[in-house]
Amino acid sequence: MAVTRPPASYAHASFATRDWLMLVGIALMWGGSFLFMDIGLDHFSPPLIAFGRIALGAATLSLIPSARAPLPRAAWREAAVLGLVWMAAPFLLLAVAQQWIDSGLAGMINATAPLFTVLVGALLMKTLPSRLQGGGLMLGFLGVVAISIPSVEGGSNFARVALVLCAATLYGFAFNIAAPLQARYNSLAVTRAAMIVAATVLVPAALVGLLDSSFGWGSLAAVVGLGTLGTGVAFVWFTALIGRVGPARGSVSIYVVPVVAVALGAIFRDERVHVAALGGTAMVLAGAWLTSRPRRD
Repeated sequence: MAVTRPPASYAHASFATRDWLMLVGIALMWGGSFLFMDIGLDHFSPPLIAFGRIALGAATLSLIPSARAPLPRAAWREAAVLGLVWMAAPFLLLAVAQQWIDSGLAGMINATAPLFTVLVGALLMKTLPSRLQGGGLMLGFLGVVAISIPSVEGGSNFARVALVLCAATLYGFAFNIAAPLQARYNSLAVTRAAMIVAATVLVPAALVGLLDSSFGWGSLAAVVGLGTLGTGVAFVWFTALIGRVGPARGSVSIYVVPVVAVALGAIFRDERVHVAALGGTAMVLAGAWLTSRPRRD
């Protein structure tokens, strides 16, 4: 996959139909990932789930010939960093946190990733988003807060919520690392390399996690879906999307994730949906739309 426009034009380019389709597909698969993790935790330990999803994601990418293209040594070093901050660390943090908090709440808090992406990008590039894009980001963040407050007041542990925020912060760094890598190397090969490194790093923890795990067909099916769809296909699409529209605007897909996560959690795990969550969902969708607008300044 090649980048179809230079990085300098990211902020001024409108979303094409292909971009919107990828954004929606990513949101559906990543929103469903929180449900899959919740089901996986019924029998498997957090390290085992994190390792399994990454290993299956790498296996899925390996089915694509271009993903197996060789990379120079310099690219492997950068891909290793990407694998740690985009996959190994945040996936483990999310799985640990979901032992105690609802899958929907985890998805809601995770939607702060675009805000961290913009903050990190502003520090690296020494630029600021347009007023419209900045307003969209803030509106989306406020929507996430509105969704999350009732669940936190209901007894969720702030320490576990902080784990999800840490994962979202790491995503902010990862999104800014992935965009230039997409511009210089084969995006599928880079993503596969990052997954191989991440899975390798998690092997020791996964082996220890086997001692705290049992077997269940439902959990196994959930981890398979988590790995092939939520990690394999979704990561390919997301890497392509941020290569086309930039990290800040590509990460808008994260704003739609809580909508999917809340709905699936309520339907399949009997998680309570508060009235505030409905208003917050509308704010999240409005923020996603505003942030996707091309800047005119």
